[in-house]
Amino acid sequence: MKEEEIEKLRGVVRDCVSKHLYSSAIFFADKVAAFTADPADIYMQAQALYLGRHYRRAFHLLNASQIVLRDLRFRYLAAKCLEELKEWDQCLLMLGDAKVDEHGNITDTRDLNIMYLDKDGEDREINALECLTENHMLTCEEETRLLSSLNCGSEDGWLSSFYTCLMKKYDKKNVIETKFRELEQEDADTNSSEKTFLCTLRNNTDLLACKAEYYHQCGEYQKCFQLTSVLLEKDPFHMKCTQIHLAAAMELGHSNELYLMACNLVKDYPQKALSWFAVGCYYYCIKKFDQSRRYFSKATSLDGSFAPAWIGYGNAYAAQEEGDQAMSAYRTAARLFPGCHLPTMYIGMEYMRTHSFKLAEQFFMQARAIWPSDPLVYNELGVVAYNMKEYDKAVWWFERTLGLIASSLSETWEPTLVNLAHALRKLKRYNEAVTYYEKALALSTRSLSTYAGLAYTYHLQNNFTAAIAYYHKALRLKPDDQFCTEMLTLALVDESHLGISNNSDFHRSELLF
Repeated sequence: MKEEEIEKLRGVVRDCVSKHLYSSAIFFADKVAAFTADPADIYMQAQALYLGRHYRRAFHLLNASQIVLRDLRFRYLAAKCLEELKEWDQCLLMLGDAKVDEHGNITDTRDLNIMYLDKDGEDREINALECLTENHMLTCEEETRLLSSLNCGSEDGWLSSFYTCLMKKYDKKNVIETKFRELEQEDADTNSSEKTFLCTLRNNTDLLACKAEYYHQCGEYQKCFQLTSVLLEKDPFHMKCTQIHLAAAMELGHSNELYLMACNLVKDYPQKALSWFAVGCYYYCIKKFDQSRRYFSKATSLDGSFAPAWIGYGNAYAAQEEGDQAMSAYRTAARLFPGCHLPTMYIGMEYMRTHSFKLAEQFFMQARAIWPSDPLVYNELGVVAYNMKEYDKAVWWFERTLGLIASSLSETWEPTLVNLAHALRKLKRYNEAVTYYEKALALSTRSLSTYAGLAYTYHLQNNFTAAIAYYHKALRLKPDDQFCTEMLTLALVDESHLGISNNSDFHRSELLF
């Protein structure tokens, strides 16, 4: 058969696939492969069989060709067949029992002759970038190396920037924001067609969802929620945006929004893990942790690679101080998602809750290695140092935390300001401590710890009038607080003695607070 006739048949196969006529595609692909015995045509036949749900036959064809040992695409399609057949051990062997060269091609130790299927198509191939990033398979450093290895031409600069935004937002805030600006702003030097393209991209839902995720990671939950709300009005079924919206709503305590989202998702997508994750988020938000745990567990059973469900499952146990079960869930998540720092960080938090500060510090440092610029990790390291009475070190960590926050301080970071003030007070840097307590009060006036800390600092400075005022404010929030009650009595006595302080009393109260 002439090459023109064979190419015509290949076109028929592609046309059948595009029209979902898989039986016809299998028929014609079989004839093309029989005529040519070309590896590319064998692969096309296997793809048609896979799309037609003939998984066993497709795997047999790929395995019989022997090319499966030497070409990444053959190997990957064979593994996908085994996945559908639920033959997990064989699937793992197919994926793992080989060497991968610098070009991403599989070599078998018994045969080092590398084969490539489509030389002309290499410049337009799409790889598994989304699977690696969305499933948290790569660390920050590995993602950076992967990005730098992509051969994007000058005309594809937008794609490189887009990929950077899709990755974890682990770079410094100015780097990430620059990437968003590159995609959102029109360049005066571009021609009119490029300007039109960039204008379209500026309003792209995927890009804006990435921006919302960035806001969430920065702790700007209100901005994140507002953006996702707008996006979901435009595209109500955008799954990534929906996931970010749920996370922001839970952080903000919007239980009604979570309830409505969960109802709609369960109705429209009963087989998706995200739907039952939404139900779990609702119950977690209203503090019904048993029900929350049940639905997070259901989400993990539907999709074992859905990281938020595993973390939510662990958090639901942790909320009830069931540490062993929480640790088990976090360890599973840390094993499944090596590029996600959250499971490791939560393990550290569990160790800190049980006063195992050295172990907690080790896990926080591991989390920091995965995400070097997460302010929350630095805050937790500061808390560990404070509890270990390393106050200078604690101050350093808390100051680093504040330096990493992407925008102006929000109420989310009020505890960090209070923590820093406590550490400064321990170091007898009272004026600085007062400054940070006051900054914390500017963010939230509902914190007993802030009022008590500020009152006690004034007390240590012999400013009894201010100390008494703030002890009273603390007791309005919690009238039965033992520390504030005792210290208020001491402050009143001290004021009555015109500032004559009782050093032994102060030494005792230092241990109480």
